[in-house]
Order: sequence, then structure tokens, then C-alpha cells
Amino acid sequence: MLSRACSAAVNGIEAYAVEVEVDCGFADTFIVIVGLPDAAVKESRDRVTTALANSGYKFPMGRTTINLAPADVKKEGPSFDLPIAIGMLAASEQIETDQLDNFVIVGELALTGGVRPVKGVLPIALRAKADGKIGVLVPPENAAEAAVVAGLQVIPVQNLREAAQFLEGQIRIAPVKVDVQKLFAHQEGEDENDFAEVKGQENVKRALEIAAAGGHNVILVGPPGTGKSMLAKRLATILPPLSLDEALETTKIHSIVGLLKPGQALVTQRPFRAPHHTASDAGLLGGNINPTPGEISLAHHGVLFLDELPEFKRSVLETMRQPLEEGQVTISRAAGTMTFPSQFMLVAAMNPTPDGKMPSESRSSPREIQSYLGRISGPLLDRVDLHIEVPAVKFREMSAAQTGESSAQIRERVIAARKLQHVRFAGKPKVTCNARMGPRELKAFCELDEPTRDLLKHAMTEYNLSARAYDRILKVARTIADLRGAEKIGSDDIGEAIQYRSLDRQLWG
Repeated sequence: MLSRACSAAVNGIEAYAVEVEVDCGFADTFIVIVGLPDAAVKESRDRVTTALANSGYKFPMGRTTINLAPADVKKEGPSFDLPIAIGMLAASEQIETDQLDNFVIVGELALTGGVRPVKGVLPIALRAKADGKIGVLVPPENAAEAAVVAGLQVIPVQNLREAAQFLEGQIRIAPVKVDVQKLFAHQEGEDENDFAEVKGQENVKRALEIAAAGGHNVILVGPPGTGKSMLAKRLATILPPLSLDEALETTKIHSIVGLLKPGQALVTQRPFRAPHHTASDAGLLGGNINPTPGEISLAHHGVLFLDELPEFKRSVLETMRQPLEEGQVTISRAAGTMTFPSQFMLVAAMNPTPDGKMPSESRSSPREIQSYLGRISGPLLDRVDLHIEVPAVKFREMSAAQTGESSAQIRERVIAARKLQHVRFAGKPKVTCNARMGPRELKAFCELDEPTRDLLKHAMTEYNLSARAYDRILKVARTIADLRGAEKIGSDDIGEAIQYRSLDRQLWG
């Protein structure tokens, strides 16, 4: 007899439907799985047969053929165990149900028949909703994740027998429901880090506020112990909260990599990723044999912090130039081409010289200093909007009793500036903040009067800045104007933005 169960698999960050066709015929007892299965899918034959026996079902006699359609796409992972087992029970007439077309089924089977969690359940649930399915049968640990998709019944099944009995109508299982608004509210005020804990460095805090308000990339340059890492880790606490669409997109990426905690429904806080400087290009951008997201995609809608920037391999840093510009990364491998989103804020930290001191105080030779700084290319620096010197903190600032502004206070101003940008870029889904403006937006929203234009012209000549740096200065100035609620960019805004472009010419020039 022939049966068909519905399942799904993930390709990139999107899911596609997979039909699990099972045919039990006459011949020697044997199971064959076709449809480009990988090793994990082929091994499901042994897991499923043992789980069937331990769940009290009979093993189908004769030749059993299992086809995973579409047959021209490679299938990966153990998530097909449960739909294969259900299909075998239906094909061998051990269960009778008319619900197999209404539910998408995913789950790994233990040898006892228990259902274990799998990766990528959120994109699978979104695909099931798009295909008009009634619901999904998923492991209990993945139920909350799938339940954020409105209008879809999410049925948590503990084991194979429970799944079979539910599909037959012998038992009822209450669908899991999640209050999305409550999830966002629960996350408010849970940040462990706060800008109030940082003594001094008011100029650096101001620059990071501008970066957060406009989504700009930042590089912090200063001696060891000045608070570069401490400041960078607190940047995420002043970013505006994630919207539901941003949270869903971020959660999809974390789901397919397997970073969601058991029972976690959504990623409701902006991610902060800090890979070690020994990371490879595949680890940073994504890749391997079957392309998977890397650190820059895991930092999507959040912050990517690269500490000790010159210690990263130059080839690794150079591969980031295209994702920084386009907000996505395309990876081509023999297995296929994948495109992953990567709209992140880059925050880099580094010492000004090999021994950590400023060039005027360093014992390193000029050649050693230039060799050290030369590990970071000019084109990469051009893609960083704010270059900030982080000086040593004075004793009176470290010993002062009063604290600076809290992250909550700074965040209010950042949110107000982002709201202005949201209204300004309405109808432009690809432009989410000032840092993402293209030539058309720059022309429309960054007009300068004659004195301000002359000031910028002088700076371009004085510092020998590139055309890309010109655009970056305009974007930063637009953000500075937004923070003070101004409609037009003024000379003071341009002057402050120019200051954030001078450090690279002092060190690298």
C-alpha cells in the first residue's frame, strides 16, 4: 500500500515542502530510501525500525521504498524520522487517518520511540502556514518556537505512539500557544550591562550613541585597559528594540544553526556576537560543504564585535567588504548557492601599535607600526563610519562617585532618532536606518547649504578622503541632526561627523 506524509526541510534560511512517500510491497524484507538522502537520513532506517518495535508496532514485511520528494534536492538531518515512521505505519495499515495532508511532521526519533528536538522548526512552521496546512507535529522542545506563527496549530508530541494516536483521532493534544507581546515585554530591563557602569569616556559614549541611532559601523582605537571591550559590549543595550519582523528573521537564523534554547520561542533581544580572532572565513561568513550561516549572519539586526582587529587574518577581514556594503552574503559551493542576510553593526577594537601604546609613546619602530596597521586595508576602513580614539581614563574619573547616563536614558534618544528615520524611509523596505541610505536617499535627505558644503569640501581636501568617506560623513551628519531633532543638516553636524573620520588618516595616512 502507498501512503504519503508531509514534512519540510530548510534551504538557506527558508523552508521548502518535502513529501515522504512510503510504499510497502512484496519481496524480501528490505528498506530503501531515495531522494538524495545524506548519511543522517539514511541512518533513519535503523532508528525508525527500532522505534517502531519499541513502540509496540509491527515491522512492515516485504520491500519498503521511501521517497523524499523533490528528488533533486539533497535532504539532510534526522528531522525526517517521525514522518517516515508515520508513513510506514499508514502504508502497512497499522493506522488509519485522513489527516496526513493537513499536518507537517518533523522530529528525530529515539530508539525508544521518543521524539527529540530538531533544527529549523520556525522556518518550517512558516512554510506550513504558507502552504495552507492546518498545523504541525513537532517535538515538545520546539513547540514554542513554532507557535509564534499565528493561525497554525502546533501539536507537541512526546513519542511516536502519541503522534500516531493523535492523527487517528484516538487522543486530543492541546495546541501550544504563545503570547508574542508578553515575550517582548518580559525581556525589557534584563540587560546585565549598563553604560552607567563606565567611568569617563563621555566622548566615546557620544560616538556610540550616534552609531546606535544611525546603525553605523565603529572602530575603537586605544591602549589596553581603556574600556574598549566594555563599551562595545554595552552598545547592544542602547539599540532600539527588535520589531516582530526583525525578531522572526533573527530567530530563523538562530533556529537553523541550533542556537535556540529548549522551549525558547523568539530571539527578542538584538544579538551580540564576538568571534575570536582565530575565526576562519567560513566561520565568519558561513560556508562549509553545505552552506550554513556564519557569525555575520548570526549578528543580523544586532552587533558583530571584532576585538583585536589586526589579529584577524587579512583575508578573513577582506571577505567582509561586500556584506558590509550590501547587507547580505552569498556563498557558492558545489552543493549550491545560498544567500544569508547580514545587516549588522560592525564594532571593532584595536591597539594603535603592536605594544599597545600610542605612536608617540611606542617603543615599536615606525616600520613595525605600519606593518601592524597595514593588516587592515583602506577599503575596509572606508566602510567604517566612525573612527574613535579611546584615551586612558583619568584617576579622578575612575574614583568619582557619580555615574554617567544609564543605557535606558541613552536608548530613549536613540529610539526617537530611529522613529524619525522610520518615517523618512517609509516605503523603502531595504533602507532601515541612515547607514543604509543609497545615492538617491543621500541626495533627497542630505542637502547642505553653501557654508556647510564649503566646510565639507575643505575636509575632503585636507584629509584626502575618498568618495565613499564623503557619503559616510553625510550619513553620520544626518544621524547627528536626527538626534537633535533637526530637519536639515547644519555646519556643527558636519563638523562633528568629520572628526570621526580624521583618526584613520592620522594613523594610516
